[in-house]
Amino acid sequence: MAIVDTRDDVQTAKVPAGVAARVFDEVLLEVSDVSLSFGGVHALSNVSFDIRKGEIRAIIGPNGAGKSSILNVINGFYHPQQGTITYKGKVRKQMRPHDAASDGIARTFQNIALFRGMSTLDNIMTGRLLKMRASLVEQAFYFGRGRREEEQHRRFVEDVINFLEIEAIRKTPVGRLPYGLQKRVELGRALAAEPDLLLLDEPMAGMNVEEKEDMSRFILDVNEQFGTTIALIEHDMSVVMDLSDRVVVLDYGRKIADGTPDQVRANQAVIEAYLGVSHD
Repeated sequence: MAIVDTRDDVQTAKVPAGVAARVFDEVLLEVSDVSLSFGGVHALSNVSFDIRKGEIRAIIGPNGAGKSSILNVINGFYHPQQGTITYKGKVRKQMRPHDAASDGIARTFQNIALFRGMSTLDNIMTGRLLKMRASLVEQAFYFGRGRREEEQHRRFVEDVINFLEIEAIRKTPVGRLPYGLQKRVELGRALAAEPDLLLLDEPMAGMNVEEKEDMSRFILDVNEQFGTTIALIEHDMSVVMDLSDRVVVLDYGRKIADGTPDQVRANQAVIEAYLGVSHD
C-alpha cells in the first residue's frame, strides 16, 4: 500500500526520479535522544536520526508530528530539555541561531519571512551579511574594503538570481510578487549564505503543480551542482519520495520510521499514521 495524503487540496508534481540509490557515509549532523516540551505538551520525545553529507534527507509526518520543531532545534531556535545535536563532529547541547548560521546552516520557513518592501536583490543580499567583514563606517560610506565587499557580494547574489531564473524580478519589491516567486526568493536568500546544510520547511506549500516542479528542479540542482546537504519537510508524498535519499517519519513527536523512500513507503506504522488508523 502506498502512503496517501488525504488532504483535498493536494496537487502532485512530477519530479525526476532515481536519486534514492545514492549512498552517503559521512555524518554531517546527528540528532541524539532529543526531547522538547512546552509546558505539559511533548513536542518531541527521544528523537534520534542523522543527516549525511551530500544527501537529501526528508522529515515527514502528519500535522503536529513535530517536524518544524526538530528543524528549530537543529538551528537553535528551540533548546531541547534532553539530548544533543552533533554538527561537524562537535557536540552542541544548545545551538544558537547565530552560531548555526555562522557554521553553515541556512533555513527557510513554512511562513515566508521576507522583507516585503525590499527588492528581490536586496532581500537576497541580506543572506550575505555574515560574510561581510568591513566595518560599519566602510559599509556606510562605501569605500575601501566596504566597496570591494559590496561588489563581490553583489556579483555572488546576481549568480544566485540567475541560477533561480528570477532576473526579471530582481528589482521588484517582494511584496508584489506571487506566492511561488516569493518562495523562490526565500530560497535564494538561504543560498546566498553558501550553506553546508540547508533546512527547507515546506518549500512547496501553497504552490500549484508547475511551481512545485520548478522548486523540485532547483532543490535537485542545489544538491547536485553545489553539493549542498538538504533536509526538508514536505507534505506532497510524491515529491518527497522522488527527491529524497532517506526519509525519517515522526508521529506525535516520536520517530516511527527511518529508511529509504521504498522502505518508508512500505512501513505499516507509517501507513497507519497517515491513514489515521486507530488502536483499540
